[in-house]
Amino acid sequence: MKRKINQLIVLISIFVLLSACGNGNGNNAGGVNGNAQTLAISGSTSVGPLAEKLAVEYEKKNEGLKIEINQIGSSAGITNALNGVSEIGMSSRDLSEDEKASGLQETVIAYDGIVVITHPSNEIKDITIEQVRDIFTGKITNWKELGGSDLEIVVVSREDGSGSRDAFQEIVGYSSGQLVKSAIVASGNGNIKTTVATNKHAVGFISFEYIDTSINPLKINGVEATAENVLNQKYQLSRPFLFVHLEDNLTKNGQSFIDYVLSSDGQSIVSDSGAIPLK
Repeated sequence: MKRKINQLIVLISIFVLLSACGNGNGNNAGGVNGNAQTLAISGSTSVGPLAEKLAVEYEKKNEGLKIEINQIGSSAGITNALNGVSEIGMSSRDLSEDEKASGLQETVIAYDGIVVITHPSNEIKDITIEQVRDIFTGKITNWKELGGSDLEIVVVSREDGSGSRDAFQEIVGYSSGQLVKSAIVASGNGNIKTTVATNKHAVGFISFEYIDTSINPLKINGVEATAENVLNQKYQLSRPFLFVHLEDNLTKNGQSFIDYVLSSDGQSIVSDSGAIPLK
């Protein structure tokens, strides 16, 4: 009898041990609706606000899942995805050839336009790509050169590692080393918008979703910054919003979240958030 009791105790212990092991996978646990789990996402400050809104709605449908969004810039998010610090990285620029060669896979979740903005009192409403380049490289230094007021131009740019800055420079046609030395460098779209909105001299660039009445968005080559003009490729300053990951690091939770973002419900949130849905 005693021997049977001891065997029963051993069997119960083994069962408890196996159960504990099965529930100890953290981020790599498979089920979307299982025990409490965390999905780590980091990267672009342009993609971040959209990802947060998507995460809030997704968590409502998947009790026990916590999605952590860390807005640290595109390059940092890509690095985190490569190093396994984050399961998914967010990028507001295209991946480089080296990044693609490292095994990163990308998913376009939305499109975005980059808007050149000035103070609301600025008379300039339309500008060419060439004039934008001349402003940001210091060839044009006063608004009167463009038909505006006699005011020195104050350039406001994003920080190194920003996907918005990389995309903007690539499209406009200048390098980081050519940026005018007097430029104010601001971290994040919100900081640029605030700086430009409070400085009559200033010009900067922000993501579509940050446009409001506190700033003056400029047309580019006569084309207004609208979602329709981005999708029909009339507006030049546009770029994709990406989720990036390594295939071996993507869990069921991560894949399910990406699937949700690409679904009609997810794309509806993209549209409501001011970004541009895929269709």
